[in-house]
Amino acid sequence: ASAALLDRSRWRREQGDRLISARRVLYGEYLACLSQARNDFRSLARNQTVDLAERERSARDSFAPCYGVRYQMSITAATNVSVASENAFRRLRDLRDLAAAGTLAGDEAYSRGRAEYEAALTRLRDAMRLDLGADREPTVAG
Repeated sequence: ASAALLDRSRWRREQGDRLISARRVLYGEYLACLSQARNDFRSLARNQTVDLAERERSARDSFAPCYGVRYQMSITAATNVSVASENAFRRLRDLRDLAAAGTLAGDEAYSRGRAEYEAALTRLRDAMRLDLGADREPTVAG
């Protein structure tokens, strides 16, 4: 019975380790996807020569990859991370809509949208760090 308890305990620990590892990879992919889209929107917002149709297409194409990772987050992330990721996604989508509509980087609406996204992104990163235990002291087996 003692060996079975030890095996069960080890199995649970290994399952937890695998889940944290999978989440770490997914969280990194999500942040990278959001970052790429954000950089593309920044370029659009700084470019006054792109016509509206091209601007809309470019903004939507830049944001499209975020949807797939968003759905992965909704089923894999811890609840607090999932909520924060959805908020960051929506704020970035708002920024996409501004860039697609021709709002330029110096406009108040764009600056406000950027600030709202950055605040949501900070909350998301904080939730991810908490979930992954990034700030915990490592435990020593012994």
